[in-house]
Parts: sequence; structure tokens; C-alpha cells
Amino acid sequence: MKDITITGSRIKKEIIIAVVSLLAAIILNIFSIAKFKTDWSELFGQLHVVILVAIAIYILVLIFRLIFWGIAGLIQKK
Repeated sequence: MKDITITGSRIKKEIIIAVVSLLAAIILNIFSIAKFKTDWSELFGQLHVVILVAIAIYILVLIFRLIFWGIAGLIQKK
């Protein structure tokens, strides 16, 4: 079997993308609280939903990155 090595820079990049996804979900939650004029305790009360939205954002970014990587690979082969 061949060993797979994940570099430190790749891990750092993935952590940054995950943190940005979480921050985007939190900002989206703050925007919705302000827009609908609900109680600010929802910021912590809906944390499980915010985490799920952050995971969804991360998966969407992952899909776009895979598509971009695939297209870039096809272009470089020519």
C-alpha cells in the first residue's frame, strides 16, 4: 500500500476554509436576527443550525473546488 501524506499547508488551508464557512454562517445568523427583529439569545440558541449551515457552505465550496480542479486538469492536458 502507498502511504498518503497530507502536508501542513493543506491542513492549514482546509482549517481556514472551515473557519471562514463558520464565520459566514454566524454572520448570516446575525443578519437574520437583525432583519426579523428576534431575540439576540437566538445567536446561541440556534448554534446547532449555524453549525449545519457552516457544514453545508463548506461542502458547497468543496464541490466548486473539485469542479475547478477538474476543469483546470483538463485544460492543462491539452
